[in-house]
Amino acid sequence: MRDTAPSTTPIDFAEVESSERFQRLRRRHRSFVFPVAVLFLLWYFAYVLLADYAHDFMSTPVLGNVNIGLLLGLGQFVSTFAITTWYVVYANRHLDPLATELRDELETEGADS
Repeated sequence: MRDTAPSTTPIDFAEVESSERFQRLRRRHRSFVFPVAVLFLLWYFAYVLLADYAHDFMSTPVLGNVNIGLLLGLGQFVSTFAITTWYVVYANRHLDPLATELRDELETEGADS
């Protein structure tokens, strides 16, 4: 039986990784993810430390039975969803176009052989 699969040359991933375009994609990704992750972790640990050591502050009533601790806890969820939405928008605008270019280029090079 004859092999009908198109012949392709293997992709040199080390070469792709060292390319300027891939490095630009990597820089764009890291320039967003690292600062946002650090800020979120600082916000998260601040909440945990306040909850553990600032009982009077966290139990300060704001509206009825709603206190500062409850609002900050809900803020954790809100900020998680906000960061996720922000990242999706950022990736769609800045990462995905470059990644698509790289993928299309690699697929075209592999199919040409």
